[in-house]
Amino acid sequence: MTDTPPEASGPRCFCRDCLADQDVARKRCSVCGSPRLVRHHALPSLTLAHIDCDAFYATVEKRDDPELADRPVIIGGGKRGVVSAACYIARTYGVRSAMPMFKALELCPSAAVVRPDMAKYVRVGREVRHAMQALTPLVEPLSIDEAFLDLSGTQRVHGMIPAKVLAKFAGEIERNVGITVSVGLSVNKFLAKIASDLDKPRGFAVLDQADARAMLADRPVGFIFGVGPATAEKLSQRGFRKIADLQSADEIDLMKQFGGEGRRLWRLARGIDDRDVVPDRGAKTISNETTFNEDIRDFATLEKILWRLSEKVSSRLKSGELAGTTVTLKLKTADFRQRTRSQSIHAPTQLAAKIFAISREMLAKEIDGTAFRLIGTGVSALTPGSQAGDTDMIDRRSAHAERAMDDLRKRFGTAAVIRGIAYDGPEKAQE
Repeated sequence: MTDTPPEASGPRCFCRDCLADQDVARKRCSVCGSPRLVRHHALPSLTLAHIDCDAFYATVEKRDDPELADRPVIIGGGKRGVVSAACYIARTYGVRSAMPMFKALELCPSAAVVRPDMAKYVRVGREVRHAMQALTPLVEPLSIDEAFLDLSGTQRVHGMIPAKVLAKFAGEIERNVGITVSVGLSVNKFLAKIASDLDKPRGFAVLDQADARAMLADRPVGFIFGVGPATAEKLSQRGFRKIADLQSADEIDLMKQFGGEGRRLWRLARGIDDRDVVPDRGAKTISNETTFNEDIRDFATLEKILWRLSEKVSSRLKSGELAGTTVTLKLKTADFRQRTRSQSIHAPTQLAAKIFAISREMLAKEIDGTAFRLIGTGVSALTPGSQAGDTDMIDRRSAHAERAMDDLRKRFGTAAVIRGIAYDGPEKAQE
């Protein structure tokens, strides 16, 4: 026996708050009075969704500090840093992610600036992810706060169509986790991702193949993922400025001009996307970086900062039960030029001492009088932490000492044990 095909039956309109079926002509729910109705002729047949947490970092901070609830909030740090995230109130002032902090504060001087707490955001993101995985095993994370879900074949399990399952999920996240999410429901990943942005925050938008062509037509070609400024300019030079231009083009002609990319653009312009939802992609890189209030060119100062960053990366690897075989050093000069250096090792590691030693070696080669405004380190080529290799006597001793320090910090706090290189006096140690 198989599930009844969703196309055969199911509501075309329902209430997002109480899930009661509604007539498509209604403006409010006949049961609870809510105006939050979802209506679409294809509702019973759509199974692929994109879920995106709304202004995630800022929403978590507002949840934890009620005094921030009605204030513009910017997540970031330091006048020379950049905006990590901004709440919707701050966005009305023009504040955007990756904007320099000084510019953001010029636009919104009344904003509350909160330094990011990645460990907390990871915990909340993991809580949301687990709730997603209770709906379907086909969950493909894109970042800490968004994922694709394929709910094909789950209607009998949940006793309702996927659209209602997703509406119920959004309500439970809001009640139990204290943040809000927006849902995009469609026939494929490209359109689901577009839909989730149509009705933020607390949104629920539906987009099917029939809607796609008209909805996409007036958008610039850069609206298609993977089309950056350089590609958009190249397309513009050949007469393709809007997606409508791609829609009216011949597929073979686009392939002659742009190869395989031409075929991809032709298909996406029509809302065609046959990518599957691939579960458990996991994190590709664990990293940490900091932007300085003043440029630094001194090796000893950079070395101390690099140690603290290595400890943070190590802590995240250990908490995530991960290890990696590639260490990457990131530097940004005073004139915003970026230097990235990587080195692979023969066995996965999660040790701060190992990450630091390799990063320090790469840093030493970059000290040439250049002033730096940012430094970061990270580990990639990740594997399960059980595969971390203490491969020689020095590694084994370092691992033993480091894990002993980790145990002490768990019992007595992070300032209980401080490596000599990180010590800047009692005031610094108490931070």
